[in-house]
Amino acid sequence: MVTLWRLMVVGWRDSRVPYVEQSSSGGNMTTEFENRYAVGPNEVKGFDTQQLRDEFLVNKLMQADKVYWLYTHYERFMVGSAVPVTKSLALETLDALKQPSFLQGRELGIINVGGEGVVLADGIEYSLGFKDALYLGKETQDVVFTSKNPDMPAKFYLNSAPAHRKYPNKLVTKADANVLHMGNLDTSNERDINQMLINTVIETCQLQMGLTELKTGSVWNTMPAHQHDRRNEVYFYFEVPAEQAVCHFMGEPHETRHIWVHNEQAVVSPPWSIHSGAGTQNYSFIWGMAGENLDYTDMDFHAPTALR
Repeated sequence: MVTLWRLMVVGWRDSRVPYVEQSSSGGNMTTEFENRYAVGPNEVKGFDTQQLRDEFLVNKLMQADKVYWLYTHYERFMVGSAVPVTKSLALETLDALKQPSFLQGRELGIINVGGEGVVLADGIEYSLGFKDALYLGKETQDVVFTSKNPDMPAKFYLNSAPAHRKYPNKLVTKADANVLHMGNLDTSNERDINQMLINTVIETCQLQMGLTELKTGSVWNTMPAHQHDRRNEVYFYFEVPAEQAVCHFMGEPHETRHIWVHNEQAVVSPPWSIHSGAGTQNYSFIWGMAGENLDYTDMDFHAPTALR
C-alpha cells in the first residue's frame, strides 16, 4: 500500500537548489530527500569553496533511524543511506519520483559498511555482512532494512538509477567480487578494486558499483585520474579515521578543483569532471556509476603531468 507523504520545504541551498524533507502523516521523520540540479564546467569556474561543497559534497549520509536520499540530475542518479538502529526502515516512494513504489522504474544497489544487517525484499531475506552488496531490480515492491544488533547497526549505502528492464535480485558478498590489484607502494597507490555490482559479475540495467581498498602506506586513488563523458560517478569515502581526511580532486583536467572529505561522506562527480583523491592515510571508498554503457574500461585517462 502506498504511504501518503507530506512534503515539507525547510530551507534553500540557493535560489535553484531546494532542500526538502519528507515525513509520514504521523510526523515520524524517517525519510529525508534532497534535490540538486546539474551544473556545467563554466559555472563551476566561478565557485568558491563553499559553493563547490554545496553543489557536490554529500555530507548527510548515515543518519540513525533515517533513510536519506540525494537526487542528482546527472543521469538522474540517486545516492543515499539507511541506518536502522532502534527500528526497521522501509524504502518508501518519494513524491519527486511520481511512482507508486520506489523501484517501479529504478534499480537499487546496496553495500553494507556497518554491522550485520538484513534487507527484506518482496518477502525474501538477504543477510549482508560488512562490505557485502545486494542488487535489487526494477519493480521490486517492498523493501525493509533491519540491523541484527542495534549496538552495532548496519549502515546501508545506497545507489539508484533509472531502469528500463527488470533483472533478478542478487546478493553479492565481498568474497564473490572480481578483484583487480592495481598500483604499487612506489607511487603510493597500491589498492584492491572489488568489482561487485557490474556486468562481469551480475546483470544490471545501467547501475555499477564496487569498492576500492587502499593498502597501508598508499593514499592515492584512481591515479592516473580519468573521466568518462558517457556516465557520472559518485565516490563514498569510509574507513577514514576521525583525525584524518581525504582530498578529493574534481573539475576539468586543465582546471581542477578540490573538496576535503571526511568519513562516510561522498562526492558527486559529473561526466565532465575527473575524479581522484589522496588521503592523509589509507582508506576505502565505494564507487557507483550510471550512464550510456556498461563498459567498465570506458575511461579517458589524464597523466599526472597533464593536470592543471
